[in-house]
Amino acid sequence: MVAGQLDGRELVPKIGLQFATEEEAYQFYLTYGKHVGFGIRRSKSHKDKRGNLICRLLCCSAQGQRMPDKRDLCVRAPRPATRFGCEARMKVHSMQNGTFEVIEFVEEHNHHLSSPNKVHLRKSHRKISSAAALQIEMANAVGIQPKVSHDLMVREAGGRDNVGFIRDDYKNYLRSKRTREMTKGDTHEVLQYLYKMKVEDPNFFYAIQVDEDDLITNIFWSDAQMRNDYVDFGDVVCFDTTYKKNGQGRPLALFVGINHHKQTTVFGVALLYDETALTFEWLFNTFETAMRDKQPTTVMIDQDAAIAKGLASTWPNTHHRLCIWHIYQNAAIHLSSVFGKYKEFSRDFSACIYDCEEEEQFVSAWNKMLGKYELEDNEWLQRLYHIKEKWASCYGHKIFCADMMTTQRSESMNSVLKRYVSYRHNLLQFFNHFHRLLDDRRYEELKADFRSNVSIPTLSAPAKILKHAATVYTPEVFKWFQDQWNLCHDYSCNLCS
Repeated sequence: MVAGQLDGRELVPKIGLQFATEEEAYQFYLTYGKHVGFGIRRSKSHKDKRGNLICRLLCCSAQGQRMPDKRDLCVRAPRPATRFGCEARMKVHSMQNGTFEVIEFVEEHNHHLSSPNKVHLRKSHRKISSAAALQIEMANAVGIQPKVSHDLMVREAGGRDNVGFIRDDYKNYLRSKRTREMTKGDTHEVLQYLYKMKVEDPNFFYAIQVDEDDLITNIFWSDAQMRNDYVDFGDVVCFDTTYKKNGQGRPLALFVGINHHKQTTVFGVALLYDETALTFEWLFNTFETAMRDKQPTTVMIDQDAAIAKGLASTWPNTHHRLCIWHIYQNAAIHLSSVFGKYKEFSRDFSACIYDCEEEEQFVSAWNKMLGKYELEDNEWLQRLYHIKEKWASCYGHKIFCADMMTTQRSESMNSVLKRYVSYRHNLLQFFNHFHRLLDDRRYEELKADFRSNVSIPTLSAPAKILKHAATVYTPEVFKWFQDQWNLCHDYSCNLCS
């Protein structure tokens, strides 16, 4: 089997051919093997007393036979054999001048050779270069999936056989990199990450709670931008723990609010071990410390007894508002039979939650609903009515809520989180990907600032109050103000006396 000429160079090994180093001989035989259609590997070698290489045998990857495996009786699906006793080889010997000379060459193979479009699949012809490794790590750092990143590299290289490795190699590289990162343990890596952030940002705040065995249970952190945002927009805070960070269900707690562009902003983040009242007490106290002892005016939470207990003991002067959306969802669970039996119950229950503006109107509508559907003895509704001051609209008129009636800000952040982090990520990967989320959110705020500086909102009428509002409000807030201003002119005035 003769390779012949390729690009004007003689690629077929021959006796007497010399190379400057053993590595150069290996690369030559590797190129020859790729052109012909087989893989190679380094085989036997001899060294002198000083450890200098005397000779090296380079052989076909199908050389030899597989040794008997002691586990053969236990293995359900043994791997197929890849060695067929092939005798093709090239042997080089060290000369006195330091070069290596070919002293033996066997060309014939006893197996089928690969065609040009398949030879890149052989192991010896697959290697991730340093440049490709850097590209892989950058793609992984920004959350690009391996398939998407590999497909892009294939397109750039002009085909799969030009990339130098296959998608399995890509995944194995990431898997081995993660294994190296985890050798020191998640705890060590997280502590290093937090310490690094503290060095880069002196105003970065973090707190760690450990158990009686000195094992980390809860982690809270807030960077300088989060703490500054809380000073400006921290009067109303939405708190939520519905997102689970990993397969073990470790809760991710988010303190979020709304900024001057009506965008969701993050004030603090915590990874919790559990969702008990003691954990939430520690978390709320830690959050208050991080925010320089400033408590929020209003906190929006879901209907969770542990959170409510933790808030009552730590922030008793803060208004605790329950998310009415969660209340409706819980009603659909606890009153499923009523919802199914009476089609009008959904309308009447929603009217009690959303439409009653005065306390008397709410109490009347509530009692009428209970009597209409014979629910006076329902224990869940009795408990819900007992805490009506925390969720009914008529009791929240005098409480500043920043135009938020639900924890939808937290819910929307949870949906965004799923695009950045996964339960497959370890703690260090989670921190890195969550930082990407913060960068993207802050860039959206930057773009909104830019738009407000270079544009002027369109006025619905040439009123002085609208002209003034357009100069002091951001475009998003001005739009809300202008809508309310327009609504007030839809009313007619009648002189009563």
